[in-house]
Amino acid sequence: MTTPAFEAFLARLYTDAAARSRFLLDPEGEARQAGLTPEECLALGGVDRTGLEMAAASLARKRARKSTASWWRRLIRP
Repeated sequence: MTTPAFEAFLARLYTDAAARSRFLLDPEGEARQAGLTPEECLALGGVDRTGLEMAAASLARKRARKSTASWWRRLIRP
């Protein structure tokens, strides 16, 4: 089971490019700085880096599409 802090940390990695870059340089150190447990830090040390980057890119594309769709809906509403 994951903690809310762990899930928030992952969400930040998926959405914040600067945080993700720092994390990729020192995964366990960044996790430790975020206040995660030693077990969580260790787990993040073995993260699939390519998968993390791909997931972040996918989420960024989804946010961009949603933002564009929302803009169009506001534009055409009376």
